[in-house]
Amino acid sequence: MSGKAALVTGGSRGIGAAIALRLAEDGADVAITYVRDEAAAQAVVGKIRATGRRGLAIRADAADAEASAEVVERTVTEFGRLDVLVNNVGVGVLGPMDELGLDAVDRVLDVNVRSVFLTSQAAAARLGRGGRIVTVGSCMAQRVPGPGGTLYATSKAALIGLTKALARELGGRGITANVVHPGPIDTDMNPADGPFAEAQSAMTAVGRYGSAAEVASMVGYLASDESAYVTGAEFSVDGGHAA
Repeated sequence: MSGKAALVTGGSRGIGAAIALRLAEDGADVAITYVRDEAAAQAVVGKIRATGRRGLAIRADAADAEASAEVVERTVTEFGRLDVLVNNVGVGVLGPMDELGLDAVDRVLDVNVRSVFLTSQAAAARLGRGGRIVTVGSCMAQRVPGPGGTLYATSKAALIGLTKALARELGGRGITANVVHPGPIDTDMNPADGPFAEAQSAMTAVGRYGSAAEVASMVGYLASDESAYVTGAEFSVDGGHAA
């Protein structure tokens, strides 16, 4: 990916940070977005720059409809091009269906669905032949193991349809679109030693949490030239959660 430029939304921590660093290690200049923790975002940028690549942190709230196009343009202005978009930003709201108010519904759908569509739309206008769109979904788009996941699963399942449609719409231009479904991943939001870890590990075939680096490895492949014949596809990095 030497000489290419990537944008990773929600790249200040967890899976997004691991993806940003993997793309930089593979040779790309990388911009990330964050909404609150500037220190964490700048720490990721520092790691990107330590690889010898350029890094950029952009503050943006994915719930703001205008922010999507703005972050794409900021990336192009900084790096002079855009080759890879990774739609990683997302929020999780879990709970009984009858307790989910309109504010929660709007927030989840705005961030998890609308922002992904709008960022992909803006990126599509800037991506050239060989461009890549990789979207981070969820194992809950394929298997919901218990109650409380109606809103989150709905938002992540929508990304499958969007990805397949993007593949058809952009394939003639040599641009691919794929979605990666992480399973239980060891992050600050869902640590492998947290209160839900034992139950979530038991739902996988391998009996453990995955690492953010394992998800980033799949994204790295899908962002590379090697994946040119792979598009409109779903990839599970879930330890067999959906098996």
